[in-house]
Amino acid sequence: MTGCVVVKIGGEVVDSPTMMALATDITGLRDRGVPVVVVHGGGPQVTQLQRRLGQTPAIVGGRRITDAATLEVIKMVVAGKVNVDACAALIAAGARPVGLHGASALVIEAARRPPRVVTGGGPEPIDFGHVGDITSVNGKLISLLTEAGYVPVIACLGADAQGRVYNINADTVATRIASAIDARALILVSDVAGVLRDVSDPSSRIGRLSAAAAKRAIADGTIGGGMIPKIEESLSALAHGVRAVHIIGQVRQGDLAREVSDPGSLGTIITP
Repeated sequence: MTGCVVVKIGGEVVDSPTMMALATDITGLRDRGVPVVVVHGGGPQVTQLQRRLGQTPAIVGGRRITDAATLEVIKMVVAGKVNVDACAALIAAGARPVGLHGASALVIEAARRPPRVVTGGGPEPIDFGHVGDITSVNGKLISLLTEAGYVPVIACLGADAQGRVYNINADTVATRIASAIDARALILVSDVAGVLRDVSDPSSRIGRLSAAAAKRAIADGTIGGGMIPKIEESLSALAHGVRAVHIIGQVRQGDLAREVSDPGSLGTIITP
C-alpha cells in the first residue's frame, strides 16, 4: 500500500474547526485515489474527564501513567467519544470512515511495557501501568478497508490475545502503521505548527530537521515537553523505514492536500 497516507491527529484537533478542514481534505485525497488512514489520540479529553471524576492525571516525560482507573477513562473517551466525533466529521465531508481500536481484530497487537527510563522522567525506570508496546499491526485488515474505499479511523489503544487492553501513544501507533503498510507519507497534525525554536513564537518554526539535528535539539533543550515523545517516535518511524515524517499544526482546508503534493510547505519535516 505504498501510495497510502497516514494522518495522525491529536484529540485537540478533533474538537476544533480544523477537524472539518482535515476531513474535507482527506475526502478529496480519497476521491483522487489516495488511500488515507487516520490515527487519533485524545489526551486533552482524557485529562478533562479524569478531573471531572476526581482523578489526578499523572504525566511523566510527556507520557501518561495509566492505572486501572485511567484506562477505563481512556477506553470511554478515546475509543468512544473521540473516535465517533472523528468519524462523524468524515461522514459530513463525504468520506466512508470505519472506526477501529486495538481490539478490533487485533489491528494493533501489543504487550505490556516493562518499567524503563524515559527522557524527562529522571534516572529511575518508570512503570507506566497499562501501557503497551506494539508487537504487530494487522496490515491486511487496513488494506482490506482502504482498497474498498473506506477510511480506517484508528484509536490509540492496543490489545493482546488474552483480551487485555493497553494505552499506546498515538504517534507510536501512527508510526508503526505507516511502517507496516509502507505509507508514502506520515503526517502528524497537532496544535503546534511544527517544531519551534521558541514555543511562544510561531515564526520560529524549523522547516526541516535531520535525525541527528533532532536528537541535538532534544539534548540542548530546544525540543521539550510533549514534543519529545513526538520527535522520538518520528525518529523511530525513520528507523523503521518511513521516508519522512511531517509535523504540522492547525490547518485550513487545502493545507493537508498541499502538504501531500508539495512536501515541506507546512510545519517541520524530519528526514533520515
